Amino acid sequence: MSGVTMWTGREAGLLRKAMRKTGKAFADLVGVNPRQIPRWEGRGETIELGLDNQAALDTLLAQADPLVQQRFAALLTERAAAEHDERAEELLRNDPHTRRHPVDGKVMTLVEEGIYLSGPANRSVWLDSFMIDVYPTTNEDYAKFVLATGHRPPQHWPGGNCPVTLATHPVVWVTWHDATAYARWAGKALPTARQWEKAARGPRGRIYPWGNEPTAAKANVAEAGIDATTPVSRYQSGVSPYGVFDMCGNVWEWCSTEETAGSSRYELKGSAFTSPFERCTPSLQNAANATMKDNDTGFRCAAAA
Repeated sequence: MSGVTMWTGREAGLLRKAMRKTGKAFADLVGVNPRQIPRWEGRGETIELGLDNQAALDTLLAQADPLVQQRFAALLTERAAAEHDERAEELLRNDPHTRRHPVDGKVMTLVEEGIYLSGPANRSVWLDSFMIDVYPTTNEDYAKFVLATGHRPPQHWPGGNCPVTLATHPVVWVTWHDATAYARWAGKALPTARQWEKAARGPRGRIYPWGNEPTAAKANVAEAGIDATTPVSRYQSGVSPYGVFDMCGNVWEWCSTEETAGSSRYELKGSAFTSPFERCTPSLQNAANATMKDNDTGFRCAAAA
């Protein structure tokens, strides 16, 4: 499995539990005083472990039995999944414009009809109302689709199974055809490029979902140095005026709009963890062949209001 970016007391405690070790036995393996272990676990994420301990825990995890690694990954993912669900339930409770879709269970929000400022020139465009997924389609969401339809799983799933460590990350390695097949199964559609842009910028032509300030810390872009996808509910300070997450960074998202009629090239929006921040403005135009798939390309769905 991939390593831990930063070991805190929380991750150390989860590894101990996954290894089924007492505090003393675990301390012996890490090479620290046994009194350190309850201190680490008691302080949780508020304590960042020293570099020597970080390296020791990296080695311990890398050399652990695969079953231990699997248990650790499951424990690590549990809270991320719970936080995602908790955030989704909070949206449903507090925002009268949101609802849970009956097929794939994703939270969707209403984008009301009206004019919005579109493109780099902020041209006034009218759109009818529509619903859009609050979060990109995750690996966990896509797994439901694969199980229900027998559609081929993405190439990064080991043995064709959704990795527990990536359950709440956006699904990637999907073509436009894969994304469209999911949308049809769910009774939805891929958003048009204009729908996507309005959901990201709001009606008044914000440059970014959060406003006009170029704040790279509000999105998973290349400058963040993460070099991988992140959970879809992570960047809460970067949400759009409609409460939609990850409209900048994390993964490029397929739209239903062709670049030019009959070209078999479709627009992509939002930029990705591989993109420099300057590429993440929602008005930016990008497109790719419908058969393209990559580790930084995913999608979300829209539906009639």
